[in-house]
Amino acid sequence: MLGEMTNKGGHMPKKIGFVFLSILFLAQPTLSQDLWEVPRTVYGVPDLQGVWTSASITTLERDPALGNTLIVDAEQARQIEQNAALNVLTEADNAPSDPDRAPPTDGDTDTGYNAFWIDPGTRLAQIDGQFRTSWIVEPESGQIPYAQAAGMAFMEYGQSTGYDGPEQRPLGERCMVGFGSSGGPPMLPVLYNNNLQLVQSEDYVMILVEMNHDARIIRLNSEHLGDEFSPWLGDSVGHWDGDTLVVETVNFHPQQSFRFAIKHVLYMPPTAKVTERFTRTGRSEILYEFTVEDDAAYTQPWSAQIPFRTAEGSLYEYACHEGNYALPGILAGARREEREGSD
Repeated sequence: MLGEMTNKGGHMPKKIGFVFLSILFLAQPTLSQDLWEVPRTVYGVPDLQGVWTSASITTLERDPALGNTLIVDAEQARQIEQNAALNVLTEADNAPSDPDRAPPTDGDTDTGYNAFWIDPGTRLAQIDGQFRTSWIVEPESGQIPYAQAAGMAFMEYGQSTGYDGPEQRPLGERCMVGFGSSGGPPMLPVLYNNNLQLVQSEDYVMILVEMNHDARIIRLNSEHLGDEFSPWLGDSVGHWDGDTLVVETVNFHPQQSFRFAIKHVLYMPPTAKVTERFTRTGRSEILYEFTVEDDAAYTQPWSAQIPFRTAEGSLYEYACHEGNYALPGILAGARREEREGSD
C-alpha cells in the first residue's frame, strides 16, 4: 500500500506523507494502551499491590441541585471545582497572613484545621474519561435510599451522644478507627490521609488505610466467621471473578454503625452486607465498586464507583493517640461548662 502512495521517484508526496504521519502519531496512545496487559502476581491473579489514593472533591452523595446528573462535561466540572467549599478554603488559607491582626479571643475556634492540614483532592473524579458528580451511581438520584428505620436510628444516636465520658464520643476522636468510613467497607475519601496500600498473598489480601492505620485482612476462598464475631471493619472474605477481586463483608461492629465525616454521613447497621469489586483498569488505576444492602436500613440496595489512582510517595504512619490532647480537652471543657452552669 505504501508503494502505491509513492511518486515515480520513489518518494511519498509531502501532503500524503504529512497525513500518514499525523494518523500514526494520533494512534500512538491507542496502540500503547492496547499493548498494556493486566500485571499478575506469581499466583497468576491480577496484581493490585501498591499505594493508591482516592482523593477527590467528588462526594458520596450528589448535590441535590444537580438532580440525576451523574456525568458533567469539562466546563461544568471546572465550575464545580472552582466553587467547591474546600477549594475556596484552601485558596483563602494560602493567602498571606496579616502580621498586624489581633490575637484570637478565648474560645474562638471556628475550625480545627486550616489548609495546611487537609488534602481532600481538588478535582472531580473521572471514570472512563467522564467527570462524576457523586460516587453513588445507583439509585439514579445519587442519594442513599434510607428507610424510615434509618431516620429513627439517627435520632436515637443523637440522643445517646454526649460528654459524660470517652465512650460517648465518635470513634475517630477516640482513635479506634478512622474518621467517617475511611477504613470501610465501603472505603470512602475523607478530609485527609486518603492513601491506602494493598498487599497480596496466595490466601489473603491486606488493605492498609493511611487514616488511623486501619488494616483489613481479607481471607480468600474462605467462609465467614460466626455471627457471634463482629470485628472492627467487619468480617471480609473474597474470591476472584475473572480478573476482578470480589469481597463480601458482613457482621459489622455495632459501634461502627454511624460514620461521620466532613465529606459524608453514613448509617450502616451491623446487619448490612457490603460487596466490593476491585478491577485493575490501567497502569495507574483500579476501579473500586461497591454495593450496600440492608432491608431495614434502605429501601433498596445502593451502589457506587470510585477510581483509585497511583499515589505519589509512600504511606505515612498516622499518629492519633500520640500527643493527642483533644479528647481530654473536650471532656475538660464539658466539665467546665457544667461548673459554670452552661447548656
